[in-house]
Amino acid sequence: MGFGNVSERRSAPPQVGVSVVILALGPGDAGNSGASPDAARSQLWMPLVKRVRQPFMGCWALPGGHLRADRSLEQSAFEALESTTALHPRYLEQLYTFGDPDRSHGGLPMVSIVYWALVEQSEATAFEDGDNVRWFPEDDLPRLAFDHRTIIEYALERLRSKIEYSDVATRLLGPTFTLRQLHDVYEAIAGQSIDLANFRRKMLASGDLEDTGMKRREGRQRPAAVYRYVPEESVNPATRAVFERPGFHTSDRTGMAAEHRRNTTHDDALAPLIPSAQR
Repeated sequence: MGFGNVSERRSAPPQVGVSVVILALGPGDAGNSGASPDAARSQLWMPLVKRVRQPFMGCWALPGGHLRADRSLEQSAFEALESTTALHPRYLEQLYTFGDPDRSHGGLPMVSIVYWALVEQSEATAFEDGDNVRWFPEDDLPRLAFDHRTIIEYALERLRSKIEYSDVATRLLGPTFTLRQLHDVYEAIAGQSIDLANFRRKMLASGDLEDTGMKRREGRQRPAAVYRYVPEESVNPATRAVFERPGFHTSDRTGMAAEHRRNTTHDDALAPLIPSAQR
């Protein structure tokens, strides 16, 4: 059914769809001679889709699609990803619902249920840009459709508030990593340079990491030690009892385990590196 004028469109029931903010760790813009000195640090990148119809034809937008009665919200979000990027992120979480009446700019009212996903570097590296799908660094985005810039900023703020949770780093890197790789994640999420030597010292003093005994070569440098986060089974039994309360999810336990270790350490080694602790 069509709507003949703006008034009828504004009073119509809104359409409901899903959109997804996909974040992966990528390189900085080291080749840009006009960039700032810290531009070579790693950055967060995301794939965007070029719109081929009005409104906002020619602008870039988040991957998304409409809901179907025979699909759950998560299934709809995964299908939107597969149809536009062919990515299969292992971490997908509902972010927020955006439904401002003016976001459709005179078109049919639209409510977007937004998810955000973290993709490992290995999967993102294998992705190839297409005619209408391309990766962009979070600090150099093109002109975006609708309110998608606001949505992306909201997702980045949510990610920065979770930087101290071990599952954030492992979703971007995998279960094992070198200290330099972990440093790259912290820099990318914080959006600022962090002294590497100071970062190494503080992370090793935090008690959150354990050496796997393996080595990994990074570029021309000699092989570096490979670490992983201390398993949650190593948390104090009294704290683990709290995690077993009904309603706690795995990500909650992981984050609270890290919080417990920080709260029981007189010298909070991570606080200077965590943006949320600096507010």
